[in-house]
Amino acid sequence: MPTFSAPDGTQLAYRVIGEGDPLVCLPGGPTDSAYLGDLGGLSAQRRLVVLDLRGTGRSAIPEDTSSYRCDRLVDDVEALREHLGLARMDLLGHSAGTNIATQYAARYPAKVSKLALIGPSTRAVGVAITAETRRELAQLRKDEPWFPAAFAALQAITEGTGSDWDAVAPFFWGRWDAAAQRHHTAGQPSNQESVALFAAEGAFDPESTRAALAACEAPVLLLTGEFDLNSPPVSAAEFAEVFPDATLVVQPGAGHYPWCDDAGRFVATTAAFLRG
Repeated sequence: MPTFSAPDGTQLAYRVIGEGDPLVCLPGGPTDSAYLGDLGGLSAQRRLVVLDLRGTGRSAIPEDTSSYRCDRLVDDVEALREHLGLARMDLLGHSAGTNIATQYAARYPAKVSKLALIGPSTRAVGVAITAETRRELAQLRKDEPWFPAAFAALQAITEGTGSDWDAVAPFFWGRWDAAAQRHHTAGQPSNQESVALFAAEGAFDPESTRAALAACEAPVLLLTGEFDLNSPPVSAAEFAEVFPDATLVVQPGAGHYPWCDDAGRFVATTAAFLRG
């Protein structure tokens, strides 16, 4: 697994999958990027350069743990671009990784050719997602056999009286089958410190980020699932309005991992966007 040195000397690892023009991919979590796989076969269209964020996967744990903060992870992405020798790059982020990708585009707009935000988190631009929005979206699954227990757990979480995130996991998948359950278990973060410090004070400055993104001329794809409780379509639509050139796609029948729910549809949509 190739590695490179971050600005502070931390050794970071990345995987290279497929052939063709490179697409730098940032995972969510923060967790081991292995859960991204080859993004449902997108590696047949592009050479995926998949970063393990510091302290996850095969990347080293930094001496300064405050460097787990989201805005500071942008420096690692820029170091990877320089390491790869790319004047500009196509950049894809998933979930929490979209916060890094968004802040990268705000800080280095001239370095981004195309930006794909999958299951986008809206924290970097300050789009609030209300408990009511999540509960209304969850009601679309009311005929699922697991719904009563999962919805009760969701209500408790949104009311601040519960924290059983495993119980609400079915809401994040288009199909809560054995494959989804295995993927959910395998993708859980192992470095809880990196998770806790990702959104530490100073990690986000939505007003400045929004202002800077006005200079980002790169085309942007925001792709979310019809059932994505993490990234509700209505919130992704509000996020899309921040960019000068954005396309919103809501993948039918999908949750937070659209390449797992319908790989063919996901790859066709994303590859078409990247071809431009």
